Amino acid sequence: MAAAESHHHKRWRLCPLWTNQSHHRNGGVASITRSSSVSSVARSILPVRRRLHLDPSKNLYFPYEPGKQARSAIWIKNSSKSHVAFKFQTTAPKSCYMRPPGGILAPGESFIATVFKFVEHPENNEKPMNQKSRVKFKMMSLKVIEGTDYVPELFDEQRDQVMVERIFRVVFLDPESPNPALEKLKRQLAEADAAIETRKKPPATTATGMVGEGLVIDEWKERREKYLARQQFEAVDAA
Repeated sequence: MAAAESHHHKRWRLCPLWTNQSHHRNGGVASITRSSSVSSVARSILPVRRRLHLDPSKNLYFPYEPGKQARSAIWIKNSSKSHVAFKFQTTAPKSCYMRPPGGILAPGESFIATVFKFVEHPENNEKPMNQKSRVKFKMMSLKVIEGTDYVPELFDEQRDQVMVERIFRVVFLDPESPNPALEKLKRQLAEADAAIETRKKPPATTATGMVGEGLVIDEWKERREKYLARQQFEAVDAA
């Protein structure tokens, strides 16, 4: 009887230990779960570290000229430490597009892109500035390895790594009324046009290169003249 009671007591003495271990394990799981939840909440609250700096950052401004192809501009800079591919999308690809529609920027590199949009005529005699365009523009980014060639398919192949940098809405500006946003847009478009013209021009040939090319041509002419003179001399001598 004593042995049974002793065995009975030992068995119950083990139960609290098992209970504590189980509670500790369950508590650990609960703690991990709570920690993960807290991390998720923190990530949702903290601002996203974007790869591109965009100007303007919220709206794309277009001069209101119904029936015409209006232009806007956006300054894009790679603010990260990696090479970044960017891609531009719109909900109206038949009437809107960006030039260039995508590319790859090195760290710190920037340029101004031009956005084109056909401006529809107002409906129901609505005032131009009160129109709300349903068109949306989206800028996406993707980190890439240096030396990667840009192709749009990169964003499909690495979809999980793609970041939506910004979704823009359209804001129309009265081209006849002074407006700081309109003046800024004109400056950006002028810079974009100048950059396009610079890219169109052939590489400038340096003075050294031109002299070198001239020397090659002169040397070829001199050798040709010597060869003809020698041929003529040999013909006369043979006669």
